[in-house]
Amino acid sequence: MDSRLTVVDHPLVTHKITMLRNETTDSSLFRSLCQEVTLLTAYEALRHLKTEEVSVKTPVTMTRAPILAGPAPAIVGILRAGLVMVEAILTLIPNGRVGHLGLFRDPETHKPVEYYKKLPADIDQREVLLVDPMLATGGSAVHALDVLTAAGCSNIHLLSILGCPEGIEAVHQAHPSTQITLAALDEKLNENAYIVPGLGDAGDRIYGTK
Repeated sequence: MDSRLTVVDHPLVTHKITMLRNETTDSSLFRSLCQEVTLLTAYEALRHLKTEEVSVKTPVTMTRAPILAGPAPAIVGILRAGLVMVEAILTLIPNGRVGHLGLFRDPETHKPVEYYKKLPADIDQREVLLVDPMLATGGSAVHALDVLTAAGCSNIHLLSILGCPEGIEAVHQAHPSTQITLAALDEKLNENAYIVPGLGDAGDRIYGTK
């Protein structure tokens, strides 16, 4: 497998992904499952974070122990479906900075259309975790990576719940150094640019819309 791609291999993740795929899973459970899968996947995506040792007094003695070094990562969610992933990751990194990119996919061209952008002022000084539940055509991810690169970001990690080969290829053609972490790698895109077998439209299923 490409060293720039990590697919989480854990029975808890595969179990929850199967529940996400099930069309009878309601929005409340779907949101909870997305958050749980995000936490398990982010654990792997953030494994490389640097630490430094500090002195700390335990109830027993003084000791040296590791804490995270440097500024906390920025978490950038692609609206709207990415919001559920942002909230999950903030439970792991409560002092992380948050950015938002509003994109929707044109139903005719399948190309991303930007309607909102708000990024932390110092985002260029932080590692960035870009989150979106689905990496399908890769169009939204590439657009978001273009925006972040233009903002001076040089260390960007893309985290998605589901991905497919077409989306991975599109991202790596446009941004070869981007690391991608997925909870599951699916087979392909269909003629409507949906991931197969997939789980449908993540945003609609998260928020109960059509």
